[in-house]
Amino acid sequence: MAVNTISSETQEYLRDEDAFKRNLRSRHFRGRLWRRFFQLALVAAFLALIALFFNILNSALGYVVEDYAINPITLAANGDLGALPEEELVMILVENRANRLPVYVRDYLYAGDPAVFTTLPLSALLSNTVLPAGTADLTIRELSVEQQAELLLNNIGQPQLIAIVEEQVIEPTILQTWSLTASLFERDQIEAEFQENYAAQGATLFFKSWINLDFLTSPMSSNPAAAGARTAILGTLYVVIVTIFIAFPIGVGAAIYLEEYTSGSQNSRTARINRLIETNIRNLAGVPSIIYGLLGLAIFVRALSPVTGGRTIISAALTMALLILPVIIINAQEAIRAVPSSLREASYGLGATRWQTIYKVVLPSALPGILTGTILGMSRAIGETAPLIIIGASTFILFDPTGLQSKFTVLPILIYNWTSRPQDEYRVAAAAGIIVLLILLLILNATAIILRQRARRSLTA
Repeated sequence: MAVNTISSETQEYLRDEDAFKRNLRSRHFRGRLWRRFFQLALVAAFLALIALFFNILNSALGYVVEDYAINPITLAANGDLGALPEEELVMILVENRANRLPVYVRDYLYAGDPAVFTTLPLSALLSNTVLPAGTADLTIRELSVEQQAELLLNNIGQPQLIAIVEEQVIEPTILQTWSLTASLFERDQIEAEFQENYAAQGATLFFKSWINLDFLTSPMSSNPAAAGARTAILGTLYVVIVTIFIAFPIGVGAAIYLEEYTSGSQNSRTARINRLIETNIRNLAGVPSIIYGLLGLAIFVRALSPVTGGRTIISAALTMALLILPVIIINAQEAIRAVPSSLREASYGLGATRWQTIYKVVLPSALPGILTGTILGMSRAIGETAPLIIIGASTFILFDPTGLQSKFTVLPILIYNWTSRPQDEYRVAAAAGIIVLLILLLILNATAIILRQRARRSLTA
């Protein structure tokens, strides 16, 4: 016989049909209200992103007025310096900037202390370069102009020589810039202003996209018209890739240990230690990034300088690995914890060991979630500036990184440096740098997302 468990108060409430309907309408109204609020929040966020992207694009495209110290048409047919061989490019430098040749050697071939550049012999300064015959024991000041030119010709490629000629000989100067909206809707006014103020000087007016091949392949420059982001792009890729290679195995390994080897331990001491470790990991995820920069400066740059080389890519990567490790560990733990226990029990029932179960069953099932945490960590690492400034990333560098112990700069520091300059042209170049950073971030994230989707498909296949 069924037992009636409904209380008398509930029965009385259910009998009151009007009250029930009013309550139901009220709940539905609150539900619709919250739904509209969430939709409004989504629209507001979307509009804010559109406004941000439009503001960046509005600065990176538009008309510019440019003038030259020497018109490139006088140096090469149609002004195409790429058609000139390396010998002619060096001769242009000799004819127009002979006194600057030692500076080009220092900026493009020397990575040491500038204070001793003019005092040490070339064999000590430029050990990895091809020296002119009989100059190994001479200082850079003791070389003739011909020997300095030969040194540049033997060790600097055509793209760098073109960049030097453009910056130092042609010397393009941006006299004025206009935004994309002004260029589209105020073209007649722009042309009139150009004719009135700049046409008589021999300057040229043209529509310029600051995001172009030259911007991607040119090094940094003290002239905003010739500034490029190649060294920063390469430095960013080096730091992020090395960071992931360090942080991913360590983070996943720590998560496996915490979830598979110590979680649910019957030993009270082990359980307390495990809780203490997890609490500290979650606390470390909220530590300001500049604190990690101070830690990296003390340990990797100074204490381990014989190993890391000081302010180098490996020091930066180790610091950034510490920064994103808590994010990777926490997300990997959640992904491993979400794997059903029945899968583990089935594996043990078939005779698999604990490690075989982890390697063959748990990790493949948790891999999509682990990669999600890696994407979050990588996104944070690629946009960080404060830790890298603390450990000594360069704000101006002309040579590309070639290894883990190379000096470097990254795109966020380049953007910060340009936005702090007084010239308006640098802020326009900074907008182009922001777009390059966003594209690079999207490419790296898309790669990780593709790997995650493949892992999910392999689970459902």
